[in-house]
This record gives sequence, structure tokens and C-alpha cells, in this order.
Amino acid sequence: MKSDSQTPLDSAESTFSHIPVLSREVVEGLAVHPGGHYLDATVGGGGHSRLILDAAANVCLTAIDQDEDALVAAQKYLAEYGERVKFVHSNFAAYKFPLSAFDGIIADLGVSSYHLDTPERGFSFRHTASLDMRMDKRRSLTASDVINGWDEAELADIFFKYGEERLSRRIARRIVERRPLNTTVELASAIASAVPPKYRYGRIHPATRVFQALRIVINDELKSLETFIEQAPNALVPGGRIAIISFHSLEDRIVKHSLRNSPLLRVLTKKPITATEEEIVNNGRSRSAKLRIAQRKEG
Repeated sequence: MKSDSQTPLDSAESTFSHIPVLSREVVEGLAVHPGGHYLDATVGGGGHSRLILDAAANVCLTAIDQDEDALVAAQKYLAEYGERVKFVHSNFAAYKFPLSAFDGIIADLGVSSYHLDTPERGFSFRHTASLDMRMDKRRSLTASDVINGWDEAELADIFFKYGEERLSRRIARRIVERRPLNTTVELASAIASAVPPKYRYGRIHPATRVFQALRIVINDELKSLETFIEQAPNALVPGGRIAIISFHSLEDRIVKHSLRNSPLLRVLTKKPITATEEEIVNNGRSRSAKLRIAQRKEG
């Protein structure tokens, strides 16, 4: 982790590394070909984008991300490709998709290690930070607004619905008792104190699901995903492909059903593609990754 004296630019460049998951499977699944034009809808640090640009000659790519730090890092990482790459600061649901423009579209829905490892962003309870969790800093709603302003029933509802947290009511009650909560560590401590010891010292920290729920709500992730999959197929050329990597069951369910229900798409993956044991050893983040691919119908 870098010192506070760094500028945001330096920080983004040095910490926004992106080890792309399922990299070979993505490039093969998109059938990247010479002269093709591809869209990376979640460019992050640029890992998948670089693989696509290197996969065939004269490939062009449009890279979008809602996080300004991500775009700064990707511009640096992909600088050698010059005008072959166009960068756009946008949430993938708000992006104005050009009709029949892309040979392939990739979206990696995972939270980057940068977000988890940058304390001031407030995504992780491993560091003391303010409760923020906004991917796009232009948004107004923060995790602090939700934790300290929403009522107990609303909190319990989002923890259960978006975190699949079975102890949501107990946790919501404890949070309300302890408010105001100002930091990620204070929130994690309140959550841990609300659950029985066997959960407190289990395989995953008891705050994990609540933090996932908050992140989904703050960034309107599931609705954005539905909107993205509804609009993106229009931007594919006939025969063009869309590949989406999800990391938890709520996302994967939306991806599975939305691809299948799209009148423009034919699903190519009956079951999701998952990481090999070798990849999981080298990149633990890939363990929960699921890749689904669909193709724009001809005609």
C-alpha cells in the first residue's frame, strides 16, 4: 500500500493491477479476429483489454468504466496501443451503445483488488476507512447514508436480499443500537458482535455478506446489470459475441436468465465456464468466477 503523499494518478497506476480471470477462455469465447472491434464494458486495470488487443492483428477496442481511477490506470497500461483504444467514463448501463458496432463485448463483474486494497474507498473492513463504497464518485448515496439513515427493517431486507445473510434481522438490530457508525471497522465489529461465536470465527468474516449487500445497493449493481444485458446485444454485429464473468449467485442468476431470454442472442454455454485448478492456485479470485457466453443471431 502506498503512502498518503501520492497523487491519485500515481496511486491508481501503482495499485490498479488486474490479473484477468479466465483469460484464455474469454479470448477463445469471443473468437477474437483480425481487424475486429471489441468493447470492454468493465475495463478495470485493463487486463482483459490487453489480451484482446494482443489476440489478433489490428484489433480496436472501446474501454469503459464507471471508476475514474480505473480509467487512469487502464490508459497507462494500454498506452502502447495508441489510437486502437478509445476510453469512455461511464457505467455500462448508462453507456450509449452504438448499433451493430462490436464483434465482441466482455464484462467482468468482479470487484477489483484495487477497490479492496485502497482503504479510502471503504470497500473492505480490513482497513479503517469511512463508509463510502461508491464505484463512481459522482454518485451521492454512500454506505454511511444507508447504515446510519435507513431504518432497521430496510437494513434487514437488503442484507437478506443482496447479501443472502440469514442473520440479517439480528445484524440490523445491532447496527441500529450502535449508530452512528463512522468507519468500516466499526461496522464490521458491530456485525460480528451480533452473531453467535461459531459464525464469528467461521471460514468467512461475518461482515462479508453485509458488505456485499451494501456495495450492491450503493452502486445499484443488479439493476445496472439487467439494463446492460438488455441493451448490449443491440451493439453486436450479427455473429458477434458477449462474454460475462460473474462472481456470486445473484449476478450469475441474472446473467443466465437475461442471456437466455434475449430475443437477439443464442446462448453458447449450457453451463458456466469455471476456472481450472491451476488458475485457482495462481489467482484465488478466480475460484468463484463463472463465465457465460452468447452470440448475436444472424439476420
